[in-house]
Amino acid sequence: MAGHKHMVLPPPYDRLHRHDMIPEITHDEMARFNFITNLNFHLNQSVATGNKVAFERQAKPAFEKEAGRKIESEQDVRSAMATCPQYQSWAALRRNSMEMRQQAGRSTVLRQIQGLNSKAQHYNSNKNTLSLNKNTEIPRYLSSVDNHCMPGSYYTELMRGDVSAGANYDTGSFCTTGGSMSCRGDGAARTIVNFLKTQFPDFQPKRILDIGAGTGVNVLPFADAFPDAEIFAVDVSAPMLRYGHARAQAMKYKKVQFMQMDGENLNFDSESFDWIQTTMFWHETSVTVFRNMLESIFDKLVPGGLTIHIEQPNFRSDTSPYDRFVRNWDAWYNNEPFWSKFHTMDVMVEMKKAGFQRKAMFEALAAADLEQGIYPSWAGTASRHKHEQEGIKRDKKGARKGEGWYLFGARKTG
Repeated sequence: MAGHKHMVLPPPYDRLHRHDMIPEITHDEMARFNFITNLNFHLNQSVATGNKVAFERQAKPAFEKEAGRKIESEQDVRSAMATCPQYQSWAALRRNSMEMRQQAGRSTVLRQIQGLNSKAQHYNSNKNTLSLNKNTEIPRYLSSVDNHCMPGSYYTELMRGDVSAGANYDTGSFCTTGGSMSCRGDGAARTIVNFLKTQFPDFQPKRILDIGAGTGVNVLPFADAFPDAEIFAVDVSAPMLRYGHARAQAMKYKKVQFMQMDGENLNFDSESFDWIQTTMFWHETSVTVFRNMLESIFDKLVPGGLTIHIEQPNFRSDTSPYDRFVRNWDAWYNNEPFWSKFHTMDVMVEMKKAGFQRKAMFEALAAADLEQGIYPSWAGTASRHKHEQEGIKRDKKGARKGEGWYLFGARKTG
């Protein structure tokens, strides 16, 4: 058709990186994962754009006519959109796509769980790089909800030596992200490494700590970038760590330490790390824990040490009620209840309270890093959270500019 715009499609699921611990995929499972990936892509790229149109043309005028006033808050937008068929369809499909992704991942993993557990046992046995502590308590912020609609969340063990939570996460994340996190799921870490190389070119950490590391996908690039550093990946989930350590061993990363530990109660000496970081972790904790962990991070950093975090940017004074509504959708319907509160916090203020000096803090946008040549030339990527990747800097008229991963952090001075 004349004037028809070429439709960009997500990369196919068979481009997911294969390693010895990744579950085997049948033809039908591959087709199912491809369908879910394309559904997410379509919802993000096409269907979601209709929500704003429906809000401006239908929901907003109807609300303001009935209420006798203008839209003033995110709650007003939620009320206005609650009966909007366009929004209802998009929201139901988006929630359904996450449930489908969990069902597809779990069914794939559980049909071969005994073999996966045995393989993990092979890689993990007699290794001093995996340390599990059965007395680790699951914090309430994690035990109170099944994050991302994942039954049992990250920590539930179905059997002895269980790796199902980690295997499910590694298997299905590609569907959720549409390939935007790279084929290894490590796009955030690769972005951080590039940022460090350009912004802190002389930084050569000897000891690195990743809090809330999960399966360690965003730890291994640090081992590539700083091969002489000691690297510690801590998490409260034994199934994630068992899988993550076995995955790392299978991929020939032999020195990364995986440790079961609550990030709020780090069992390390003061001033013992050069670099402490998190990746998309804070929005799954509570406000109290966030503040306590920042204080702990400050304590554990050596003078001159660096902390850096990839997260969703917080709201600013000019973030519209509609944008707040969209960006908080996951808090209400994707089992991420702490997200909405985190969006309202000023991380610079919180870091200052934890002990960091304002002049040593930074916020930045960093372009996502994808390995070249891993996807077909016709494929594109579309993060379901692209609306979060908004500009930090402003032009002369005060408008936002730029997009990319949101980073914040600080050097420990004094």
